[in-house]
Amino acid sequence: MDVAHLADGGAPLLGEPPPIELGNATYAVRGRAKDGLRSVEHLAAWLRDLRPRLEVTLTDDDLRGITENDLRHARELRDTIRALADASTQGCDPDPDAVATLNRHASRSPRWRELRTTPEPHTTVCATGRPVEAALAALAEEAVELFAGPLRQELRACHGPGCVLYFVRDSPRREWCSPGCGNRARAARHYAKVRHSTRD
Repeated sequence: MDVAHLADGGAPLLGEPPPIELGNATYAVRGRAKDGLRSVEHLAAWLRDLRPRLEVTLTDDDLRGITENDLRHARELRDTIRALADASTQGCDPDPDAVATLNRHASRSPRWRELRTTPEPHTTVCATGRPVEAALAALAEEAVELFAGPLRQELRACHGPGCVLYFVRDSPRREWCSPGCGNRARAARHYAKVRHSTRD
């Protein structure tokens, strides 16, 4: 597998916190649900594209070594994040099974920080086990922090026509996951208003 030339998995990356990016690997095109993690190659492409924002360093060899089991874990984690995001945005209590699944993923691969002194002092994340497993576990741990912390209050479901994505509201005026969804929502409102006025 040539990591540099992998086709995109199709899942949009919108600059959201990495766990929300993973949750958004289920998305919609023209109102039809799509799976951005359909194959091992799609997961490899998604992790490659998110690599600069991951806590655990993944090499090209790590991405080439992704297995069907990694894909199964990534999909389960994605679906769990979506369930927790849905509960949060609806103002409901989270499903205890989803919480247990998230915690299980977070504990899958122990990680710790170590001090490195060259070229200058910095920390690096070390992990036991395979790096892809550790990266998915770190994403789960970030999701734990997101759903337990203040960002949970800013988590929103996009109300753009046909959109199924989540986003963290970074300004009081933000209503959609992307400018494209905002434009579609405004166009739909305008069309509905014009249609209503022509009926009168």
